Amino acid sequence: MKIGFVSLGCPKNLVDSEVMLGLLAQSGNEITTSQEDAEVIVVNTCGFIESAKQESIDTILEMAQQKIKGKCRKLIVAGCLVERYRKELMEQIPEIDAVIGTNEIPDILKVCGEAPQIGSVPQYQSRELYLYSDFDPRVLTTPGYSAYVKIAEGCDHPCSFCVIPQMRGPFRSRPMDSILREASSLAKQGIKELNLIGQDTTMYGWDLENRRGLADLIRGLGEVEGIEWVRVLYVYPNNVYDELLEAIAQTPSACKYIDIPLQHASRRVLKSMKRGGNRSSLSRLIERIRSGIPEVAIRTTMIVGFPGEKEEDVDELMGFVEEMRFDRLGVFTYSDEEECAAYPLDDKVPEDVKKDRQKRLMELQAGISREKNRQMIGKCLPVLVEGLSKESDLLWEGRLSTQAPDIDGVVYLNDGVSEQTRPGDIVPVRITEAHEYDLVGTVQCLVPSV
Repeated sequence: MKIGFVSLGCPKNLVDSEVMLGLLAQSGNEITTSQEDAEVIVVNTCGFIESAKQESIDTILEMAQQKIKGKCRKLIVAGCLVERYRKELMEQIPEIDAVIGTNEIPDILKVCGEAPQIGSVPQYQSRELYLYSDFDPRVLTTPGYSAYVKIAEGCDHPCSFCVIPQMRGPFRSRPMDSILREASSLAKQGIKELNLIGQDTTMYGWDLENRRGLADLIRGLGEVEGIEWVRVLYVYPNNVYDELLEAIAQTPSACKYIDIPLQHASRRVLKSMKRGGNRSSLSRLIERIRSGIPEVAIRTTMIVGFPGEKEEDVDELMGFVEEMRFDRLGVFTYSDEEECAAYPLDDKVPEDVKKDRQKRLMELQAGISREKNRQMIGKCLPVLVEGLSKESDLLWEGRLSTQAPDIDGVVYLNDGVSEQTRPGDIVPVRITEAHEYDLVGTVQCLVPSV
């Protein structure tokens, strides 16, 4: 059977898609990238915020058209949107033949294989919480040199703006030996870069009675032959411990990079978000990270427009960002979701005000980023080559170890790329130009700086 697959949302959802693809391929199905040729189409949805929900609905409706004009006989909807709106999806989109949630991934074989039931939509709600392992097959959809590895699933934090605990369940870690086996297997397939993901990677191992689990895991991954870069994403600020910083600093393959969503700097807003902390405590945390990991690049995200946010809160956030001078920064506008604890709060911020605050903060960060990038000019650094640039087929592009895939900038390679250069090569590059978020360099220096 020919099966088409559309994966939406974050890298954590992408790993779920890759496992489902692996199960389907292992069972003898043919995976096709052609929507027109697919006999079954699976849409793995995101349901985190309003824009993601709308993208998911639009994609479902678009794929439903293939049941009219293509070869599609069955439309399957999976993922986070199912966890939030299972009943509504079944009732309001009759083209859907089956739905499965985030804990029913193994049931993808069942729903793709059985015939549609007249008058009802098959749904599968497993009693046990799902957590994939190295024994589960995966079809990687990332480039052949890079992969995401989900080290844990679920979340125990009570953030008032977030519905992830309701969609993904409580926090649970994968056994470390399973992750190390998977890393070794990926390395044998040619993977050089691992991006560790989870809702809160710093809690890794806590449920397995190892409060220093992530530090131990990083050191263990540092011994896996063939893995040259290990990057940690989704660090929770309250859980950063010294042994973790030491492990990143001391493990050669660990990227000197921290992705740590802070969300705000105003004590009042953070308290309402149920995050805790304030500008002073977060400043001390950032300084501790920079002291513990020399030359570290720090990425964070902020939310503006949270209910009750005042101009003085935004001023404090702007001052914090200007003071901390983050290497990377993303800014989101608050999305009012029904199941969130913040949903009943009064004093909602109008959409146009949210957008204005987002714009102001990103304009501030653009100047900071440009200045930091200019400091890179003249340096010779290792770059992971990714291939021809998405901007122009006259350029190649790659990434520094301090640039995560898809969310950070890139390094454009305008000279020195040889006929022998291949995607996945890590080559020394001298930085020659700097822009707001991207760099330009030439592959010509002989020894990368450290």
